[in-house]
Amino acid sequence: MKAFFVVAAICSVMGVQAQSDKYTQAMERTLTLLDSAKTTEQLQTASAAFERIGDAEKTQWTPYYYAALAQVRIGFSDQKADKDAIATKAGTILSKGEAIENTADLCTIRNMAATVQMLVDPMSRWQTYGAQAATALQNAIKLDPNNPRIYYLQGMSIFGTPVQFGGGKDKAKPLFEKALSLSKTEQVKPLHPHWGGKESEDMLAKCQ
Repeated sequence: MKAFFVVAAICSVMGVQAQSDKYTQAMERTLTLLDSAKTTEQLQTASAAFERIGDAEKTQWTPYYYAALAQVRIGFSDQKADKDAIATKAGTILSKGEAIENTADLCTIRNMAATVQMLVDPMSRWQTYGAQAATALQNAIKLDPNNPRIYYLQGMSIFGTPVQFGGGKDKAKPLFEKALSLSKTEQVKPLHPHWGGKESEDMLAKCQ
């Protein structure tokens, strides 16, 4: 009987390892797809693939993060896209990830989704979607104040706001500096988001 339990335990470990390897391979393959995506169709394909991985794995929030990230990339890059529909889709995907674990990185995508909706008509939508975007980053800070992507996104918001409304490059610069500093000490887990440093460097060059 003891031998049976030993064999069963070994089989169980092997099954978990096989599942983990399959998940890792699927994520790596789809991350390559996302990194190389240049069109709306390619981003939609990557988003759908990540969502399928998340639905199959059920314990990981990162596939939903990348699925929603692909959606907001469409929102920012495709001028013909229905921004509200894109943001709604991203929100639905994010809810799946948040049901597993609410993380600062998921909050950053909520910030970007709200920004996509605000940019449809900033003058009339600022109060609603600007507030949602800011709230998302405040929530992110509560979850992980050392996440560099939070301060990069705050910097981008300030950078794009006219000086007369409290924005401008001088006020954005310290946020990019903080994002860059944090990115250098961030302990990155495999398959987890790790951008923000290079992007902050690029923006700091524009703040000179």
